[in-house]
Amino acid sequence: MKRICFLGFSTAAIFSQLLVNGQTPAPKPLLEQASDPVVLTIGTTKVTKSEYEQFIAALPPQIQTEAKGPNKRKVAEQYAELKMMAEEARKRKVDQTPAAKIQMALQQDQMLAQMLFRDLQTTVKIDDAAVLKYYEAHKNEYEEVKARHILVRFKDSRVPLREGQKELSDAEALAKAQELKKKLDGGGDFAALAKTESDDTGTGAQGGDLGQFARGAMVPEFDAAAFAQPVGAVGDPVRSAFGYHIIKVDERKSKSLADMKDQIEKQLRPELAKQEVDSIKKANAISIDDAYFGK
Repeated sequence: MKRICFLGFSTAAIFSQLLVNGQTPAPKPLLEQASDPVVLTIGTTKVTKSEYEQFIAALPPQIQTEAKGPNKRKVAEQYAELKMMAEEARKRKVDQTPAAKIQMALQQDQMLAQMLFRDLQTTVKIDDAAVLKYYEAHKNEYEEVKARHILVRFKDSRVPLREGQKELSDAEALAKAQELKKKLDGGGDFAALAKTESDDTGTGAQGGDLGQFARGAMVPEFDAAAFAQPVGAVGDPVRSAFGYHIIKVDERKSKSLADMKDQIEKQLRPELAKQEVDSIKKANAISIDDAYFGK
């Protein structure tokens, strides 16, 4: 039989608790039934809205997202199929076989281990010193610049050729970019030149304004130049797959520790949780028989 999976996630880790505990909920009073309708019927088992939502809330975040989004019905269908097959297995006493008991115990252990790790990530204590240390070590990643550019495209550029525009070779595009740089160095208006000369028509209409962006938001060549250029200066033409960029950085700033604190804590939690796991390992010695298992 085809193995049942829950939207691509193996049931081994996700539904072990469901397979182990197949009790049918006790009937509810009529008044409560009216406000909590049955939304799923699987044979003789009826699942109410609150019961189903409670079940979904206990699953990993990625499946919760699927269960509340476009795949909502698909999740319910797969859940119903799994419940149906599990109930049939119980009727046939498959759950009483030694192999089933061993596998269910293993699945439950796997689920508990995963839940423990998630709990450690949530409860681990993160002191201000650890956050500050991480912030200082990654401070350059939190820089943002506000910049504008003029793009001169060349043959085979990723930017489409404008109507009536002459196709330039790489050398011709570089020569044009250098000429524009001279005009800007001589006092030319950057915004005005961007409107008339930039092949990036989207930003060109805005005077070349790219707004504010963080490291990694632009192609590497552009990114490196924008974060290295002095504020207010017009840099030498920078080549990328789009063409030659003439860049002017209007502002550069770094997000403060207060701005980044929540994000840093989120990034630290998995690593600190792993340290907690290492502590648990040290407190619970594991011995493996080399004669039986090999070294």
